[in-house]
Amino acid sequence: MNALNRSTRRRLQQLRQVPSVWEGDRRALMPQSLLSTEVGSRRQGECVLWVDGTEGIVRAMDVVSTDAGPEAIVRVLLQAMEYPQSTVMPARPQRIVVRDREIQFFLRGVLQDLNIAVDYAPELPLIDEIFRGLQGAIQTKPPELPADYIQPILSATQAIWQDEPWTILDEEKIIAIELNYGDVETLYVSVLGMLGMEYGLLMYRSLDSLKQFRQRVIAAEDTPDKLEEAFLEQDCLFVTFDQGERLDEDELAEEESSEFAAFSAATGVRPCFGNLHPLEGMRPLLYEEEARVVLVALQALHRFLQQYQRQLELEEFPALSSRYRIPDPNAANKKVSVKVATLPDVAEELFAMSAEEERGLDTIPILRNDLVPGDSFYSLGAMPWETLEVLRLAVQFHQEAEAEFAQDADGFPVILIQTSRPKAAALIESIKAAGGLKAICFNPGEDPFSEQSYDLGVLQTHNGEFHLFGEFIENDPIHIQARKKWEQRCKKTQGHCGLVIARGLKGASRGNPQLNDMMALFEVRSVSAKELGLGPLQLMPYID
Repeated sequence: MNALNRSTRRRLQQLRQVPSVWEGDRRALMPQSLLSTEVGSRRQGECVLWVDGTEGIVRAMDVVSTDAGPEAIVRVLLQAMEYPQSTVMPARPQRIVVRDREIQFFLRGVLQDLNIAVDYAPELPLIDEIFRGLQGAIQTKPPELPADYIQPILSATQAIWQDEPWTILDEEKIIAIELNYGDVETLYVSVLGMLGMEYGLLMYRSLDSLKQFRQRVIAAEDTPDKLEEAFLEQDCLFVTFDQGERLDEDELAEEESSEFAAFSAATGVRPCFGNLHPLEGMRPLLYEEEARVVLVALQALHRFLQQYQRQLELEEFPALSSRYRIPDPNAANKKVSVKVATLPDVAEELFAMSAEEERGLDTIPILRNDLVPGDSFYSLGAMPWETLEVLRLAVQFHQEAEAEFAQDADGFPVILIQTSRPKAAALIESIKAAGGLKAICFNPGEDPFSEQSYDLGVLQTHNGEFHLFGEFIENDPIHIQARKKWEQRCKKTQGHCGLVIARGLKGASRGNPQLNDMMALFEVRSVSAKELGLGPLQLMPYID
């Protein structure tokens, strides 16, 4: 069973305990519910809720995936204690009540030593009332499309789905739809889906909004918060296609209108409509004026794609233009004159922006994690000077220091990497192939997903590459003390230190290799994070 670590328990024990009874529960959300767009991060799944039954207030609420384990309800409970959402002080309850026996037993194990009674009740009146209110709000939410426009818009959208524009157009190949209809003059359409990830159309109300979004995405450098901010500041209408698990016809009929159900049954996807605006954020529905504009734009775009499919398949984005007369949804027997045209100049400009981004990415140093074997033992320490003299002669490979240095410290500062004999030999050969070892450094790093900060052990080889050899939790007192001694010793050796590669990962020699286990000694310089110039590093996926 998972248990709170000691520091967390001590922290929670220090909270003021109040004579309150809290209710906790997790419940499934309706698809497309208000919670899925307004709580946290537009996720769908289950809502975890903790309320103070004595005060009648919500202390914490979050949305988790349906397959999240019982740990999810604990995480939200800790938030309710330490960082309550309401304007109340952090506190620890005397008693909590849940309606699930399994959760009750799980919480009893996790919360031991916190003096919190965990009880079971078949019903939770306050939480029931809150969820009834939420469901009422969901039922009064405006429809995704106005009733009169559901069928015509879905027909036009299905035609676009069958056109598959993402197979011939990428996001940079912009198509202008000049409407002069309602309050909209021109929509600039960017097609999503060439990478096979998310299919759809973004219909920007201005070229400035489109270009600013691209620039902000490049400047965000994959930072989740900045990317979300850039996303919400777009000014566009959108149509996307949700490729979630396909529901059978009975489930579709229960969850939404027959028109949407028929669309999903025919295509295997579910269309989603909405609006993005810097002041309004994301709104997953269209009002009547917007629905009219989207309908006319989709019908004109479909006719354009049908007319110029072969020309659009060419690698070079051609200059094409055509005008269509589209039925006016707001007036019988009237037509709207719509001009649709490609924008090769804009595509070229956006391509140049992307190319500049790629060139910039090429200059960003990458911290590789494929040099040191993943199962290695590593540590910071010091070697007696007498042992160093013997080791220089005994190892299979020795990279000498570039200059002599004083031996005033209480030992020679070294990094030990210990692994199996074959892997140690391969590691030595890899470093030699990279021109040898240039420097050892410790650099700040963080995992933005877990918000954990690290002190990263880095090896720099002479070919300019940086390699991770170890991750140390930044606030770990043992590591803090080891780093302090390391810095003191390196200062006395004028920055000289060493890397020792040893065999004997298993058995009595693990962490304490003998001289005959040590296979290589690299004498190099220890440099500061500032000298290395990497800056704070963030964990992100890397594909070579």
